[in-house]
Amino acid sequence: MKITKRTIALLCFLSFCVHAQEDEEENNKKKSQEVKQGQLYMAPLPVLASNPAFGFIYGFAASGGMYLGDPKTTKMSNAMLSATHTTQKQLMFTIKSNTYSANNEWFFQGDWRLFFSSQPTFGLGTGPQSDILVNSDGNFQLGDYKDGVNEGELMEFDLIRFHQTALKQIKPNIYLGLGYHLDMYSNIKDQMLDLDSDPPVITNHYAYSQKHGFDHEGYTTSGVSFNAVYDSRDNVANPYKGRFVNAQFKYMPTWMGSDQSASTLWLEYRDYFSLSKKNPRNILAIWSYGNFHTSGNLPYMALPSIGWDQMGRSGRAFPQGRFRGNDMFYTEVEWRIPVPIIERNKDLFGAVVFANCTTVSSHDLKVKLFEHLKAAAGVGVRVMINKKSRTNLALDYGWGSDGAGAFYLNLNEYF
Repeated sequence: MKITKRTIALLCFLSFCVHAQEDEEENNKKKSQEVKQGQLYMAPLPVLASNPAFGFIYGFAASGGMYLGDPKTTKMSNAMLSATHTTQKQLMFTIKSNTYSANNEWFFQGDWRLFFSSQPTFGLGTGPQSDILVNSDGNFQLGDYKDGVNEGELMEFDLIRFHQTALKQIKPNIYLGLGYHLDMYSNIKDQMLDLDSDPPVITNHYAYSQKHGFDHEGYTTSGVSFNAVYDSRDNVANPYKGRFVNAQFKYMPTWMGSDQSASTLWLEYRDYFSLSKKNPRNILAIWSYGNFHTSGNLPYMALPSIGWDQMGRSGRAFPQGRFRGNDMFYTEVEWRIPVPIIERNKDLFGAVVFANCTTVSSHDLKVKLFEHLKAAAGVGVRVMINKKSRTNLALDYGWGSDGAGAFYLNLNEYF
């Protein structure tokens, strides 16, 4: 077939139109994926769950991300909000935030909570928990290890928490700053405590409070912190790369409102290692922290405990507060895997495999750190519900030692 100049010109014109259309579609796609300063990227989630201690739990949770400066020079700020109620009349509100000002000049961390709640407690230290004995002179003390406390001692309480830090960037990714920390526990009721029975039924919380001079119905810690942070993560809610190191010394004197003076030291390390050059979501993530009681006396609920970190994410498989004591070390490793089963949206699904380990000491029981270890492992799925903020819907199940196990539904990655 003879090809004329007119035919060639027509083919060239059609080819140009096709490429122009493809370029326009690609540009529109890129524009739709671009993040903007000052725009809120919100991911709401209804909360529906069940727990023997709480009954049926329902409420609302949301994750919000925003750039407070130029996205090229400013990290995305993130906040988690939740409001839940239960059929047992527990009401809980939380706001947890990590905020970066323009050009990352300031870094703010917040943990605000209002709880009208309850929680089982299991004694002190990892390993078999202690029995409680009564001395002949009427004083209470923690006893020797025996069969341990297999079921939690349910305790109702109200909590007002206001933790807020402000750190100034002194060099790229390096921050120094101060914080204020208030925890007010009130209306504490040990449901298993019965001082009128013969012999009296004594709980771990009551025995510890009596031994260390705290009112078992309520107490307060209030103080300041000195903070140093290194943060090179590319995203707070869901990092693909970078490192986070956090050191915090907290001093809680009586003249600032604490029932007794005390101090603690928090040391934390997180790192993210890419396992694929093609897909940044294929990551090995590591998280470790130590929470050390360095001086004075802390009330029972203020002792280092699993699940009471800023975001409440440590100890998957175990109930919050399952392990508690004077010093605590926690470590977790997680493999985050992309699951590109949908061709048009390969980032939609993902999966994780994780394992963690906890050890807690007790000065009263003379139990040393690393003397007993409690391990857990689990799997989970991820659904990316907002690409611009990298917000994931996370559904996990963890299996722990001592037969522990639980489902978890959350927004964002655990660390």
